[in-house]
Amino acid sequence: MSSSDLAISVRGLSKSYTIRHQEEHHVTLAEQLLHRARHPFSSQERETFWALSDVDLEVRQGEVLGLIGRNGAGKSTLLKVLSRITPPTKGEVRLYGRVGSLLEVGTGFHPELTGRENVYLNGAILGMRTKEIDRRFDEIVAFAGVEKFLDTPVKRFSSGMYVRLAFAVAAHLDTEILLVDEVLAVGDADFQRKCLGKMEAVASTGRTVLFVSHQLASIRQICETAVELDKGMIRRVGDARDVVDEYLSADGTESITERSFASAGRPGTGDLRVRHAQLDAPTYRPDQEKRVTFRIERQALGAARFYFVVVLRSRDGTAVSFCDSRLTDPGWYDPADALGIELVVTHPWLTVGQYSVDIMLLSYGLLDLVEGALRFDVSDVSPYPNPETDDVHRHAHVLPSFTVKRRRHRHDGVTA
Repeated sequence: MSSSDLAISVRGLSKSYTIRHQEEHHVTLAEQLLHRARHPFSSQERETFWALSDVDLEVRQGEVLGLIGRNGAGKSTLLKVLSRITPPTKGEVRLYGRVGSLLEVGTGFHPELTGRENVYLNGAILGMRTKEIDRRFDEIVAFAGVEKFLDTPVKRFSSGMYVRLAFAVAAHLDTEILLVDEVLAVGDADFQRKCLGKMEAVASTGRTVLFVSHQLASIRQICETAVELDKGMIRRVGDARDVVDEYLSADGTESITERSFASAGRPGTGDLRVRHAQLDAPTYRPDQEKRVTFRIERQALGAARFYFVVVLRSRDGTAVSFCDSRLTDPGWYDPADALGIELVVTHPWLTVGQYSVDIMLLSYGLLDLVEGALRFDVSDVSPYPNPETDDVHRHAHVLPSFTVKRRRHRHDGVTA
């Protein structure tokens, strides 16, 4: 492939982080100073974590490339290196064109500025002139659907409004390369469909799209090529449908009812981190409630109000349930040390199959995202009193609880 056909060229790319371990966790400044006075020569244990390791990749102009892989595979790190948010440790990246990116909710936005001001700020960060932004401004606002709130500080926006406006800016400005991370899952279903349509339209004009997603149906729908990352290395590259099918067939099939997580290597600011998660059973009946518990720990000082979102996904990555804690509670301030949360999901009823659990912590932006934190199975026991067919499990991911009443009609057309 000649360089004139390329949008992105990656050679020998590696990215490492230094993880510091400390036996005691000191929350306050006083505790930290006291520990230093008592142990002046103590040092933290250090570990080198390679988020990417010797990655080679070429992306053609106008190509829509999907990036898939389990949590910690290196997908978000690769996009951050490509967007120049973080430098590589080793290797070379060449970009043939300007880059627009949406990597996390609120990236490039200032919470104190209005939606209007942030469109211009974000556009300037992406390297656009004011005249270019002026020309596309009405399209951006119409696509985001935030006309009524345009002159409101974005700190008062919901996360959905935040991400709609951020995506609209990145997708409508004249960049040759568009990088989009999975955090679009924060948006509602209608907006996700608009985003997928927009990415297809962007690619049809000859621009290049890199799309990170666990919604594998979306990867199949819009991507020509897919790359599977595993532990920072490329495992597969090829036709999107083939790569997705191989990924699903090779993915583990055992349920995961309890896991602990390291604090590094995930998207988000890391001010708060999910450190442990648990399910109360490996297998459920379709109509059985599901109990998810997880522990949050503070990693940095601060007092921002936060909330959580728990997403249940089918095996192909489709989000079938979206539990947003703001629907029942306005949110909490971050914990002094640790906080345990229990979520009980009673509906919807799920059809037979395997499902995974994503956990997100959000404030003005993304704090933490644990993809595929847990995994459970749903049995083929029918929840209905008169099960006469198993076709009910073949047509949808969820089952309704419903009642039926018979009504008699008289010959004069009156319902009895």
